[in-house]
Amino acid sequence: MIYLDNAATTALSETARKAMEPYLSGSYGNPSSIYRFGQEARKAVEDSRQTITSLLHVSPREIYFTGGGTESDNWAISSVVLESALKKEKSAQLITSTIEHPAVLRTCSFFESLGVKVSRIPVDQKGFLDLEALERALQEESSLQEESSRREREERSFPSKRGEEAKKGASHCLVSVMAANNEIGTLQNLREIGRLAKEYGALFHTDAVQAFGQIPLDMEEMRIDLLSASSHKIHGPKGVGLLYIRKGLKLPSFLHGGAQERGLRAGTENVAGIVGFAAAAKEAFSTMEERGRKKAALRDLFFKRLLEEIPGIKISGVNPLEDEGIGESPENPFLSSLHHRLPGNVHICLPGVEGESILLLLDQKGICASSGSACASGSLEPSHVLLAIGKSHEEAYSGLRLSLEETLTEEELEYTVRAIKEAVEKLRD
Repeated sequence: MIYLDNAATTALSETARKAMEPYLSGSYGNPSSIYRFGQEARKAVEDSRQTITSLLHVSPREIYFTGGGTESDNWAISSVVLESALKKEKSAQLITSTIEHPAVLRTCSFFESLGVKVSRIPVDQKGFLDLEALERALQEESSLQEESSRREREERSFPSKRGEEAKKGASHCLVSVMAANNEIGTLQNLREIGRLAKEYGALFHTDAVQAFGQIPLDMEEMRIDLLSASSHKIHGPKGVGLLYIRKGLKLPSFLHGGAQERGLRAGTENVAGIVGFAAAAKEAFSTMEERGRKKAALRDLFFKRLLEEIPGIKISGVNPLEDEGIGESPENPFLSSLHHRLPGNVHICLPGVEGESILLLLDQKGICASSGSACASGSLEPSHVLLAIGKSHEEAYSGLRLSLEETLTEEELEYTVRAIKEAVEKLRD
């Protein structure tokens, strides 16, 4: 089997498996218990939290363990809306992009159905966020908040300074933009997005599920307030993730019940999963650049060979074979080498062919790939990401995503190219 769907899930690493073993058998105590057996589990959770905080250079009190990236996204978005409702002072506004993961888009749509204002910022043909449109949305929100504050002052008959208004309304506007797109691999300019959010007093959340452990993330420089990550994208176990919440940011509880995760996320922690997550994260961060360069080289070779062998294919998003200067990052040569595309992401459109039909033929050849987000599998609708970057409906149905690991051999790569070529020829006949 040639597994090329690592954007959906990765194999559990030996490092993570060994770290988890004691907590799957002998050390099964509840981390909330006060006796020694339970406190051993508590220590394992807190040691894991410390490991991850050291990788992100944040405080342990800023990391909250969750059940995965989807839960983390939901928590980040819902908390802003709930905080607004609890204060009954200002209405929440959500600003996101048109190419987000369903965990973000569907959550925003749900709150929109309840009357929350949602702005969806367009992207260009490569998947980059329209920063001017983002600033216009932030300007509009800022004006609305100022007008609301003015009316409140008049009604309450007390003075208020503009700085105080901005501060007061800051937690009621959230910009949620993913760090790396899960379908076409585009890396967003998080520094600029974070700067704009702060300039207009908004919170900034990034879904970093695809980026965590793959590219450098700097909470301070990128001005990130909330960040989602998931274990099973970096060779950790499924069912574990995290939400980073910047120190000082007061948000309501997401799950109610016990006092786990400092009272903000009730439910007994998945000790073995958390330990495995931390072990996988430590390994991923320590080998990030080496793995990234290898995957980027394989990615570019894949694109080259596909273009040579299959007529009519189109690269989705950033073309690393042509856009040599697009990813220049003087402060980080590693990012420059990626050309603002996830190192292991290969996405093509094959006009005249349905992506799902190709997947079935590839499966017969022992190749695992995908046509887009695993969370949207089974949908009869074309990829919203491909439509958002200007692809036709026909092209959007023809998408094929290959997500590579550095262990892929050139022999396996060539075998896959031949298999795709044969599948396309068969389906086009």
